[in-house]
Amino acid sequence: MQRVLNIFVIGGFLFTSLALNQPNAAAQSGTTASPEPISGSVVCPPNVYTSAPEGCLPLGPSEYLTQIAASGIPYPIPQLPAYSPPVLLNETQYRYFKVVPRGAPLFASLEDAVSNQPSSRLDPGTELYVSYVDGPIATNQGEAYYQLRSGYWIPAEGGRLGQFDPLFQGLEFSSQPRYAFGWVLGTVRTRTAPGLNSPETGDSLHRFNIVQIYTTQTASNMIWDLIGPDEWVDARQVAAVKPHTTAPTGVTGNRWIEINLFEQTLSVYENNHLVFATMTSTGVAPFYTRPGLFQIYEKKPSETMSGSTEADRSDYYYLEDVPWTMYFDENRALHGAYWHNRFGYPNSHGCVNLSVGDAHWLYDWASLNDFVYVYDPSGKTPVDASAYGAGAP
Repeated sequence: MQRVLNIFVIGGFLFTSLALNQPNAAAQSGTTASPEPISGSVVCPPNVYTSAPEGCLPLGPSEYLTQIAASGIPYPIPQLPAYSPPVLLNETQYRYFKVVPRGAPLFASLEDAVSNQPSSRLDPGTELYVSYVDGPIATNQGEAYYQLRSGYWIPAEGGRLGQFDPLFQGLEFSSQPRYAFGWVLGTVRTRTAPGLNSPETGDSLHRFNIVQIYTTQTASNMIWDLIGPDEWVDARQVAAVKPHTTAPTGVTGNRWIEINLFEQTLSVYENNHLVFATMTSTGVAPFYTRPGLFQIYEKKPSETMSGSTEADRSDYYYLEDVPWTMYFDENRALHGAYWHNRFGYPNSHGCVNLSVGDAHWLYDWASLNDFVYVYDPSGKTPVDASAYGAGAP
C-alpha cells in the first residue's frame, strides 16, 4: 500500500492530507499501470466566503472567518485610525493645592501668617483648590505655607498637591472610523456570547482600555457590545462613540462639537469627519447639562469658579485657575477639570468637564461661534428649559 503525505501552507496555516493508493488488479498481475489520482478537494485560502466557492472547500480557517463575519466582524479586522494627542497638552502654568474641607485662613504676608493675623478666610467646602506660585515655605515655628497667585498665603497643613494621575487623554483621528468605539469604564470580564449566563472568556478589560464595537445585541434585558471574535461586554461598561457623517440639524458650516450625555463622550467634527473624541463628565441630577444646540460665546485660558446650591452652603466649591474654559450655555462651559478623574461618569453642576490635556486640545481647535450640540439618545435628560438654572462647574 502506498501512502502519500501532502503538506502545504495557506495564509500561515499548515494543512496536510494523506492519500492511500490501494494496489489494483494490474499491479497484482505485475503489469504497469498509471498511478491512481489523489481524490478530494483543495481547502480554500483563509477568507470570508459568503457563497460556495468553485474549486476549493471553505473549511478550517475560512469556515471560522465566515462565521465571525456573519456575527458582524470583518476580515481582516480594521485598525482604529486613531492616535494619541501630545502628552505636553497636559502641562499648564498653574500648580494646584487642595485645601482641607474645613477651609483655611488667608494671610496677606508670610509675616502675618507667622503672627497668625489672617486677612480673610477660604470657607469650608467639598472641593477647595487654590493655585500657588511658591511653597511650601517653612517658618521658624515649624509650620509651612504656600503663596497663592492671588498674593495670599495659606497654611500647608492638612492639604495636598493637586495631581493629574492617572493621566487620561482622548484620541485624534487620521480618517473616519468604520465602526463605533469606546473606552472601558472599569475592570470587566468579557463573555463568549451576549447574556449574563454566557461563559466568560477568561479575559478582562480595564479602565481606559479602548475597544471597537462591531455590533450590539440585547440579552438578559441588557445591551451587549461585540468587541472581538466571540467576545462580548456589557454596554454599560463602555463609554461609546458612534461616528456621524452629517451635521446635527441647525449646524451651519462643517465644524461642530457633539456631547452625548448618555455615553458621557465628546466628539469633534471638521469637514463632516471625526477628528477628535474623548470621555467627559457632565452634570449630575438635578444639575443636568442642558440638551440643545449652542455656540461658544467666550473663551478664557483660565477661570476661577465658586459657588453652592444648598441653602446651608454645605456643597460650596472653590476652584482657582480652571484651565481652558469655553462658555456655550450661560454659565455652562467646556473646561479642564484637574480635581477629579471620573471621566465617563456625570460629575459636575452642568459644565462639561474634560481632562486638562483634552480641554487644551479643544481650546486650541475651537473658535468663537463654533456649534456645541448636546443630546441624550436615552431621552432621560429633561428638555424643559424651566428645569435648568445658569449652570456651574
